[in-house]
Amino acid sequence: MFNLFSTSNLFFIFGKLIKFIESIFFALLISGLTLALFLSPPDYIQGDSVRIMYIHVPSAWISLMCFTTISLMSFFHLVFKIKKFYPFTKSIAPIGLLFTCMAVATGSVWGKPTWGSWWVWDARLTSMIVLMFFYIAYIFVFKLVSDDSKSNKISSYIALIGAINIPIIKYSVDWFNTLHQPASIKIGSSSIHPSMLIPLLLMLLVFLAYCALIFLMKYRIEIIKIKAKNINRL
Repeated sequence: MFNLFSTSNLFFIFGKLIKFIESIFFALLISGLTLALFLSPPDYIQGDSVRIMYIHVPSAWISLMCFTTISLMSFFHLVFKIKKFYPFTKSIAPIGLLFTCMAVATGSVWGKPTWGSWWVWDARLTSMIVLMFFYIAYIFVFKLVSDDSKSNKISSYIALIGAINIPIIKYSVDWFNTLHQPASIKIGSSSIHPSMLIPLLLMLLVFLAYCALIFLMKYRIEIIKIKAKNINRL
């Protein structure tokens, strides 16, 4: 059972998963973009500018999901000394940073026709910028600190401190006086019409497939680096 999760087996399994995702990705992408850009209706107030939602919202969700995952794995490393999580977190972090930047950029583009300004120091937008800097700090630790044990420990503390920002982002629209609209989708309910909700969820699936593809490729590279280090130590 445990041999199934050995680096050699994971390298092989992840290779198979990469081929599977590649085989369905473009069909998902074309379907998602067609629904989001052409078949979904314009908003009765925002018009066609609402279509930015199909990129902005999934990007923000994935950004939070990635950092939450990194924080949980960092917690388990510090408490239970599980070092095998680090190839995972190092592979997830660049993906999280990419989607954080996409969420901030598309939020700015969406804000111009909606609020009349490219940027406002809104609680949600500001907390997302803070998250972006936590991602950058987390990634740069591995670049600047060559000792694995030190870089793992420092990055873990950065992730745990950054985790404080996750509920702030999530509930900023409820806690603060903000221009950002309240959450339209909650557990068990949604205020978005199915004609918009279905394209939104499909675009989320497209982005998740992309994330899985990049993560699996990055993780295989991390496995190669680990094996190369072990060979050099012999």
